[in-house]
Amino acid sequence: MSQKHLKEAFISNLNGTSLLEISLGLSLAPLCLLCRGLLLILYYLHYGKPLSSRKYSLLLDFLVLVSPLLFSCTVLSPIVYFMPTITAAFCAAIFCQIYSQRKHETRVPFRQIVRDFQKTYLDPEYIPAITVFRVYVNVLTSISILAVDFPQYPRRYAKVETYGTGIMDLGVGAFTFGNALVCPEVRQKSYVTQPKFFSLARQFFSVWPLIFLGVGRLLSVKSIEYHEHTSEYGVHWNFFFTLAFVRLAASLLLAVFPKNNSWIVAINLAVLYQLILNTTSLKMFILHGSNGRDTRVGFLNANREGLLSLFGYLAIYMASVQVGLWLLKCRNSVKGWIEAVCFSLLAVLVLFVFLHVSQTYADPVSRRMANLSYCIWVLAHCLMFFICFVVTDLMLVFTKLLVKGSSVPCCWNVVKPPSTSKEREREALPIGREGKLSHICLISAINKNQLLFFLLANVMTGTVNILIDTIHSKTAFTLCILHLYMFFNCLIMYILHAKNIVLKFW
Repeated sequence: MSQKHLKEAFISNLNGTSLLEISLGLSLAPLCLLCRGLLLILYYLHYGKPLSSRKYSLLLDFLVLVSPLLFSCTVLSPIVYFMPTITAAFCAAIFCQIYSQRKHETRVPFRQIVRDFQKTYLDPEYIPAITVFRVYVNVLTSISILAVDFPQYPRRYAKVETYGTGIMDLGVGAFTFGNALVCPEVRQKSYVTQPKFFSLARQFFSVWPLIFLGVGRLLSVKSIEYHEHTSEYGVHWNFFFTLAFVRLAASLLLAVFPKNNSWIVAINLAVLYQLILNTTSLKMFILHGSNGRDTRVGFLNANREGLLSLFGYLAIYMASVQVGLWLLKCRNSVKGWIEAVCFSLLAVLVLFVFLHVSQTYADPVSRRMANLSYCIWVLAHCLMFFICFVVTDLMLVFTKLLVKGSSVPCCWNVVKPPSTSKEREREALPIGREGKLSHICLISAINKNQLLFFLLANVMTGTVNILIDTIHSKTAFTLCILHLYMFFNCLIMYILHAKNIVLKFW
């Protein structure tokens, strides 16, 4: 076989892994974030000042936030079940050291600390977990799109052929979830209150970069005969087209239906699509084409997976809009967010019950069709992933209260309780140089240019595959290439952020 066909066979006909392994794998990212925060607080406790060196901050962020994820999906994948436990134990050890070494004047009974923590007020204008969720989805996807071409990346993590759950199958669903959390309808943008046609026009203008990138990817892949997994989206369709068309369709639906009822639209879309799959020949068409022999003749046959899966991704988007609206309800106290976490955990449990029912009586999870089971699975795992980041933020807030003056980038600011006056004051407490620290945070850097980060990752992935025989690479060489690839991408974002450059002009 040619190198192109060899690589296509390497990423095709796979069956995925278990829901438990995916859940444990996703829990590693919030634990890495917690570890980074605790290390910064411990540094402040020892030296009386925050870590101000840009070079060492970037190195710390990369080694703690990115590198463990890279190892977990390559050489440490055989022990991935133990990695969250090991990381959690390390975090517990750091916390115990902080708790035992905190200043004498702050040593109050633990119960009193917990009571004060529950009464703490947080900045309601910023939910750091949303930012961190979107950044980590981007980082995990960037790692996987190159790592999957190396033999050290377990085949069970790659995208499945028809039915099953691989870690990479969660990617486009998680991007859809994250985009919906920050869409204009959720953020209450001013132009949303203007005429609906004006809002739709703004949406058409805002998605043109995605369409442009989709066309660019299509032309570049075809021109250099780059290896493709055709059954993923089809011959001409790709990830960028899916994101663009889902966003446009969602804006149209949100202009017609009340956004507070978007969950109803999501349920109707997903259930109706599943009923059509089960009661008509649509499922056989998606899997085998119009002639039953996997024909790719004609635009619809050639791109049937990408076009028809739009219904499932649209359902995910509409459901995620409802989640975003619920998250942005004013919860300005720790106690309010603890209640929100408990409610979210209950919602995740209900979703997993529905997932079991759907897989038993309707269809197993299929990213290729984006069926009902896939929609439920994506929503359950994304919501659980988000909850982990909220819990991480709350734990860091608790630790910051133990060490007065300490601060952690991309973490909640503690604010004064709302005043009784008509205009509520939200003056930040003097807890450290939080604002000044933001410029040395890798998460903030990637968040500022997320689309550029993903585009750069795609270009670098293609470059590495053209220059290197990835399939026959040795372990040490693979780890070296993957670390250089991720560090280069992160460094570019870090430099742009340090110079306050945002490459967004739409």
